[in-house]
Amino acid sequence: MRKIYHRIIQISGNVITVEADNVANGELAEVKSGRGTSLAQVIRLDKGRVFLQVFAGSRGISTDSEVRFLGHAMRVAAADALLGRIFSGNGQPRDKGPALQENLIDIGGPSVNPANRIIPRNMIRTGLPMIDIFNTLVESQKLPIFSVAGEPYNELLARIAMQAEVDLIILGGMGLKYDDYLYFKETLDEHGALSRTVMFIHTASDPIVECLLVPDMALAAAEHFATNEGKRVLVLLTDMTNFCDALKEIAITMEQIPSNRGYPGDLYSQLAARYEKAVDFETAGSITILAVTTMPGDDVTHPVPDNTGYITEGQFYLVNGRIEPFGSLSRLKQQVNSETRADHRALMDNMIRLYAEYKESVEKQSMGFRMSNWDDKLLKYGAMFEQRMMDLSVNIPLEEALDLGWKTLAQCFEPAETGIKSDLVKQFWPKSDNADKKD
Repeated sequence: MRKIYHRIIQISGNVITVEADNVANGELAEVKSGRGTSLAQVIRLDKGRVFLQVFAGSRGISTDSEVRFLGHAMRVAAADALLGRIFSGNGQPRDKGPALQENLIDIGGPSVNPANRIIPRNMIRTGLPMIDIFNTLVESQKLPIFSVAGEPYNELLARIAMQAEVDLIILGGMGLKYDDYLYFKETLDEHGALSRTVMFIHTASDPIVECLLVPDMALAAAEHFATNEGKRVLVLLTDMTNFCDALKEIAITMEQIPSNRGYPGDLYSQLAARYEKAVDFETAGSITILAVTTMPGDDVTHPVPDNTGYITEGQFYLVNGRIEPFGSLSRLKQQVNSETRADHRALMDNMIRLYAEYKESVEKQSMGFRMSNWDDKLLKYGAMFEQRMMDLSVNIPLEEALDLGWKTLAQCFEPAETGIKSDLVKQFWPKSDNADKKD
C-alpha cells in the first residue's frame, strides 16, 4: 500500500507540490479532491519536494487534498487487443471499448542499444511517386514532414497509413482539432486500415500533460510489436511542434531558465529520445517514424524544425499541397533504390534535373523573355510531372510509377535530350512514344 499525502504545499497553475520521499521522476499519482480523482505525473524533483502536473487541472484541489503515488510510470498494454483501438493520451479508451489492464509495460524507456541495430536495407512502399521514386522511405528511418499550418499534412499521413506496405500503423496525435481526429478515424475505417492501426489521440482540449505522453505511448506499443511479434511498424506522429509547445508550457510553469524562443534547454534531447526509437532488428521487426513538424511562419530556423533536422535522416517538405522535390531528402534512399529496378536512380536524377530546368523556364516566361523550343518542351514536361508525380492523390505501385516517368519523358523529349544512358533508354523507352505524342 502506497503512502497517502494530505498536505499540498503549493498550487501553481495545474502543477501541485508535495513533500514526499521514494518517488521517481515520471511516476504517476492519484489526486483526490472535492471534484473527484485525477491522475497526475511527477515532472520535477527538488530536495524532497515533488512537483506533479495534474491531468484534469488544479481546479477544486485544496491544500488538504489527498495525493497517492502509484509506484510506476504511465503504462500501455502490450497485446494484440490494441489493434483497431483508439486511446487518449493517458491510455484510457476513446472509442468506448474496454480498458486494457493486462500485460502492461512502462512507456518512455531507453532506445535500443546501437549494437543490436542493423543497417537499413528494406524499402517501405507507399504508392506515392514523390516518395517511392524520388525520396524512398526505408525501414527504421526517422523522417519529419516539414509543413506550415493549412497544408494537408494530416491528409498525407492518412494516405500513407492506408497505402504503406507495413504490418501495422501506430498513430500518435498531439493537439489535434476534433475534426482532424474524426478525419483519421473515419478515413482509416472506410478504407479498411483501422483494423491494423492503433491510435493514441490528444486533442487540443485535453490536458497538456497528456500531449507529452502520446509519443511515448505510441513508441512503447511499437516496440512491443516489433521486438516480440516481429512486425514492421510505421509510427505516424502529428504534430511534434505541439509536443514541443507542451514542453515549453510546463517548463515556464516550473520557472525553468528558457532557451531559444522560450523552449527548454533540453529540447534537442527530448526530441532525440523519441526519434531514436526507430530501429531495425536482425531477428525481429522494425520501427519507422514519420512525424509532422509544423514550422511557425514557415521558418525552418525555428527551434523545433532546426533541432529536428540534426536528429533525423532527411525530411519531406510539404508545400502548396505537394511534396516539394528540391527541399525533400531521404538520406537512406541509396540503401534500397539500387535494388528496386535498374532504371530507378537514373530516372530519378534526370527527371528532377529536367524539372529544375522547367522551373527556370517558368521564371523566364514570367519575366517576358522569348521562349525557345526547348523551353516549350520543358513547360509541357513540368505540367505533366506535377500532375502525374507530385499530386498526392496519385496512388500507383513503384514499377508503374517508373513506367509513367518514362512515358512522360517520351511525350516531351527525344531520347538524347534526357541525358539518360543509351542502354537504359533502349531497355525502358516506351515503344509507342510516337503514338502517345500524337495523343
